[in-house]
Amino acid sequence: MRAVVMHGPGDVRVEDVPEPAIVEPTDAVIRVTAACVCGSDLWPYRGVEQQDGPTRMGHEYVGVVERVGPAVRDVRVGDLVVGSFVASDNTCEICQAGFQSRCVHQVMMGSLGTQADYARVPLADGTLVRVPGEPTPEQTRGLLAASDVLGTGWFGAVAADAGPGRTVAVVGDGAVGLSAVLAASRLGAERIIAVSRHADRQALARRFGATDIVEERGRAGAERVRELTGGLGTHSTVEAVGTQESMEQAIHSTRPGGHVGYVGVSHGVELDGMDLFFSTVSLLGGPAPVRRFLPDLVDLVMTDQIDPGVVFDLTLPIEEAAEAYRAMDQRRATKVMLTL
Repeated sequence: MRAVVMHGPGDVRVEDVPEPAIVEPTDAVIRVTAACVCGSDLWPYRGVEQQDGPTRMGHEYVGVVERVGPAVRDVRVGDLVVGSFVASDNTCEICQAGFQSRCVHQVMMGSLGTQADYARVPLADGTLVRVPGEPTPEQTRGLLAASDVLGTGWFGAVAADAGPGRTVAVVGDGAVGLSAVLAASRLGAERIIAVSRHADRQALARRFGATDIVEERGRAGAERVRELTGGLGTHSTVEAVGTQESMEQAIHSTRPGGHVGYVGVSHGVELDGMDLFFSTVSLLGGPAPVRRFLPDLVDLVMTDQIDPGVVFDLTLPIEEAAEAYRAMDQRRATKVMLTL
């Protein structure tokens, strides 16, 4: 089968690899019908994150169940499914508390690779959510977004305590940040400030519910947000980048007693203890428990209440995966969908 393999920074290839097999009795094997490139895939692509040799890529997926292990009870062959980027049993105490991304039996789907014709999904009953009906092309894109970026943006907004009467800032205008804008709007936020310097992403942020745009970054960006909020700062801020500058901007944009939901994969972030102490904000974040939100997100997508798939502004066949990575790296695309 075809699979995307990264051999090193900037070196993405599509290779022929063996099809996955059932390894554990709780496994399923799916035929992938839609996959995509994630912003987090760019960290190793740019050499920021080191890899140990050629690595299978991808952790977002929609597909049809082809085979199931003998212990799988809820997922059946032929089901159209979408799953989280973290496989989880959805039954342990951590899962039951709503943090399936930190399941005691978690398996990161990126370690298996879903930018491929087929993928093995561990803990199938706890990971996969069946999709009712036959999705339209637009709904398929939305379901694919739900597998990671939509669920991650949603968690960022929930972690930031976004809701009615709240002013929310979103630091980061990638697919996750844009999804956080959409989530904050759906959660009833009164005002949403999107931090973005790119006209096309600003337009999409406004489409998703942003009321204000801030182009400044870092301290200047935080000061601009405070100006827009009467000097107080926001009630809620989503950090969706993962850099030192973006985390500091998020914290300094937030009023005392406010909440920061951080969902950007942190690289080189170090917080000053005294600065954090006197900021008097609550921090919650990390790998998003997408499985917590998936059933509701699937329903919202399949009933056309939301259209998160518009974050995919470029679609390419899997054979052109190298161009997909280049386009996102060069910011010629916000997010690229791969067809199979």
